[in-house]
Amino acid sequence: MKNIKIKTDMIQLDQLLKLADVIATGGQIRMFLDAKKIFVNGELCQVKRKQLHDGDVVEVKGCGTYRVCGE
Repeated sequence: MKNIKIKTDMIQLDQLLKLADVIATGGQIRMFLDAKKIFVNGELCQVKRKQLHDGDVVEVKGCGTYRVCGE
């Protein structure tokens, strides 16, 4: 599991995936959502701008698992 540090109270899912180098642009997230490959805290996520907070865990099937870490 890779920790992704943020400096704000929250981050949107597409922004987190860009920070984690899973996607290069925010538009690429649609491909992952359509393929039903993203889980947030164990639940399937279909919202590209889902708000994530400290402690949330994002799993992208075939890419990795990422934990949101606040400062």
